[in-house]
Amino acid sequence: MKKFKKFTVLAVLFILPLVAYLFFSSGVNNFGRLPVLEENVLVLYTATDPITNNEVQLQDKINILTFLGGDVSAKSVFAFNLKEKIYDKNREFNDFQVISFILENQVEEAKKFIDEINKTSDAFAWKIIVLTEDELKKQYAVLNSKHQLDDQVSSAEAFIIDKKGNLRGRLDDEDEGVKKSYNTKSVAELNNKMVDDIKVILAEYRLELKKYTKEALE
Repeated sequence: MKKFKKFTVLAVLFILPLVAYLFFSSGVNNFGRLPVLEENVLVLYTATDPITNNEVQLQDKINILTFLGGDVSAKSVFAFNLKEKIYDKNREFNDFQVISFILENQVEEAKKFIDEINKTSDAFAWKIIVLTEDELKKQYAVLNSKHQLDDQVSSAEAFIIDKKGNLRGRLDDEDEGVKKSYNTKSVAELNNKMVDDIKVILAEYRLELKKYTKEALE
């Protein structure tokens, strides 16, 4: 009996952690990838941020697209939900950025918005891009969203674009079926859906980077 108890203790201390490690290692390498819903959806590959005057690269980046349009003051209220739930948790990840498209007459409002982000965070990975109304509508149309731009050419929806310029989302969402975007008005949706989907796509690139590094060293 004593030997059995001793063996049980050893199993708990040594064998179970090994089993747990193998289980989670397997899970990480075999997780489901976030489906591609639309291909080649980026209209722009580079632009200049009017707040920083720095060039913004959209190509080969993980972009979260937002459309503040001509209504930055109102839509920025919802964009702060995105900041709290998505941006602050992922801004340090290489090549991750949030893009907010605005109209030219909204630059001052956008500057106020970025200043607010900087009060509690660091807005280095939140980029502002100015588009004409036609350009903004064209970029939105390529996404083939079921949600329409409002009369201020703005939207509360946020879209995940991968490094190849493809729109990512869900094919079997329990509420919408095909889910191409995330409603920034809803903290619950950001918490329960977008947070998980961002984790999946970032994990994809972490694994790809790990694989590339391993192959380079061999």
